[in-house]
Amino acid sequence: MARNKKKQLPVLEQVPIVACAAEGKALARVEDKVVFVPFVVPDDVVDLQVKKKKNSYMEAVAVKFHKYSPLRTSPQCRHYGVCGGCKWQCLLYEEQLKAKQQQVYDNLTRIGKVELPEFQPILGSKKIYGYRNKLEFGFSNKRWLTEEEVRQNVKYDVMDAVGFHITGAFDKILDITECHLMDDINNQIRNDIRQYALRHHLEFYDLRQNRGLLRSLMIRTSNTGELMFLVQFRIETQEEQQQAEELMQHLASTFPQITSLLYVDNHKANDTFADQEIHVVKGKDHIYEKMENLRFKVGPKSFYQTNTEQAYELYKVARQFAFDEFEMAEKPLVYDLYTGTGTIANFVAEKARQVIGIEYVPEAIEDAKVNAEINGITNTLFYAGDMKDILNKDFIAQHGQPDIIITDPPRAGMHQGVIDTLLFAAPKRIVYVSCNPATQARDLQLLDADYRVSRVQPVDMFPHTQHVENVVLLERRNA
Repeated sequence: MARNKKKQLPVLEQVPIVACAAEGKALARVEDKVVFVPFVVPDDVVDLQVKKKKNSYMEAVAVKFHKYSPLRTSPQCRHYGVCGGCKWQCLLYEEQLKAKQQQVYDNLTRIGKVELPEFQPILGSKKIYGYRNKLEFGFSNKRWLTEEEVRQNVKYDVMDAVGFHITGAFDKILDITECHLMDDINNQIRNDIRQYALRHHLEFYDLRQNRGLLRSLMIRTSNTGELMFLVQFRIETQEEQQQAEELMQHLASTFPQITSLLYVDNHKANDTFADQEIHVVKGKDHIYEKMENLRFKVGPKSFYQTNTEQAYELYKVARQFAFDEFEMAEKPLVYDLYTGTGTIANFVAEKARQVIGIEYVPEAIEDAKVNAEINGITNTLFYAGDMKDILNKDFIAQHGQPDIIITDPPRAGMHQGVIDTLLFAAPKRIVYVSCNPATQARDLQLLDADYRVSRVQPVDMFPHTQHVENVVLLERRNA
């Protein structure tokens, strides 16, 4: 008996693209269904090959263009459409900003369902390329082949690659020769390492077997002109130890601009190195970022916003929302939740009587304390631990009722217990900084009985992606 053939999904002809959608895709409508399509922009007219069909929506790819939208622009990167990042490179930047502003509005109105003021226009990034201060690349002995390479039956003598992981194929790496998200130094060093490694027959990592010398690399630049470079190895033998040392010496001599040259010998099954020893080959184990008159120490394990210039704009908005027209007999007491390395806490400290920062990661709290000391800031206190466990009634009784709370939670938003404690603490103002307007909207609804939203300011930190930051000022209703 013959096997059932997989049902061929249809091609939809001459479909107009009508809007931007989630996850960097665009949206079309065919009869009663929504269709999500990557790498197209509003006002394109295309034929669509359906890839997935559900009851209420479909996913498809464009196979033919009948009309190109006037909102379209040429992507700068040769890897556009394959590596999975920067999906909006084909969309004019001013249109990206409109879509992000709409994303914030839709989330806050449809999910939050709270009364909202007029939104401030989104703050666009001054740089739309070369804006990142940190990039990470992986090594793999299994190079990802593009659809075109598969169709042409391209054969490579060597399948080693260094670049970005492919979504849905954890052990495959797209070999990257150029990336425009950072200064060109990232391309120079990454491409040099590839050539050196192939020339000296260094073993690229096998993610399935958890073996191979070269695992990953990280590069950080800073606005002080410093450059950090870290290589992750898995060193098994004396020969590999020598190979690793020779590679690091090659980097030190070839790229004198590297001020912090580091490596990690990681034998775990994943590339996280927060629990690993950092070895310094050249320079110091940190670099510095500057913001106004402050310096921030950034180590290989530190979190620091990856768009330095826009981080400054974001923090200025948070500071303005927190302190503008805030009248008190003395400076306010501020709690900074999810403080990270204390960047916001130290940034606003001069306007506060005291700032108390809380963060889950102990190493980040140590960085926060160092950053306060470096800048001569004496009115900050930092505590490490789970937010829902530390921020409780006893903590508030000990440290005082905050006048202002600044909160910058992860994408998942705030735990219900944290929100309950915020309501108990009853600050006059809450400044909510979010990288996910959907979870922010959910939390605003939970705070709505006691707090009204008085200001909203979206900020674009990541051009060519769908990601957007949003800052909301909440003021206590009975203040």
